[in-house]
Amino acid sequence: MRGEPHNSSGLPSFTLTGLPGLESSQHWLFLLLGALYFISIVGNALILFIIKEEQSLHQPMYYLLSLLSVNDLGVSLSTLPTVLATFCFHLKQISFNSCMAQMFFIHLFSFMESGILLFMSFDRYVAICNPLRYATILTDGRVLQMGLSVILRSFCLVFPMPFLLKRLPFCKANVLAHSYCLHPDLIRLPCGDTTINSMYGLFIVISAYGVDSVLILLSYVLILHTILAIASQKEMLKTLNTCVSHICAVLIFYVPLLSKSMVHRFAKQAPEYVHQFMSLVYLFVPPMLNPIIYSIKTKEIRRKMHKMLLRSKF
Repeated sequence: MRGEPHNSSGLPSFTLTGLPGLESSQHWLFLLLGALYFISIVGNALILFIIKEEQSLHQPMYYLLSLLSVNDLGVSLSTLPTVLATFCFHLKQISFNSCMAQMFFIHLFSFMESGILLFMSFDRYVAICNPLRYATILTDGRVLQMGLSVILRSFCLVFPMPFLLKRLPFCKANVLAHSYCLHPDLIRLPCGDTTINSMYGLFIVISAYGVDSVLILLSYVLILHTILAIASQKEMLKTLNTCVSHICAVLIFYVPLLSKSMVHRFAKQAPEYVHQFMSLVYLFVPPMLNPIIYSIKTKEIRRKMHKMLLRSKF
């Protein structure tokens, strides 16, 4: 199916899709996604509120956690409008500029999450391998610089993507494979040569996810080396326990990302809903699970939540 070519002077619109083959279950899927959105938004907002109110949590580790919560809220709110429109109201058309804006923010927050997890691993490295210098290395000013560098790097990486797409002609039925706009999905649609777009996409993935994951792995190799040198098994386990929350956050971010990439590359003949499901897991699961993990594993946050629950009963 072909139509008239589109370019920057006649911008096309796009058609969003739900989960092909599961049309009869769209309302149930929306209820499930709605529950995930609710847990993610309320959970991350609660983490931010507790860190703001609890003076004992005004430390570098929790500043980075609050940045992670803000980022997870950003991921959820970036996809919410089109997911709500597609699954609940069956409104599947999205304008070119709206699609570019959504793509920009989804990828911005995804790259930011990778950078935040990297700096959180650096926090754990300093706390365990160089505890006496922790307060002098991770000052409030240094944490602010780390946060700004994550935002700036992500912005610079993602900023060219909409402009590289806008220069291309669109002359096909512009049907997207998801209920939101993603760069790998969009570069399948133009009629022109997308080599530059594909190469740039690969470059930013390696620059962000590739570099960050290697540095996170290196930090945990050094952390493990330090922990294994501790004579007392009790102290060893206690020290390792301080890393559990962050290790879980890293796994629930990178495992769905890697799984999505593997399915996309090696299981192209799989049903379309499999690809969509992997994408949904990648975007929905980390923002939902991060506040749950940190609430369970962080004693100070757990204690504050307990106090709030007791207060609400009276």
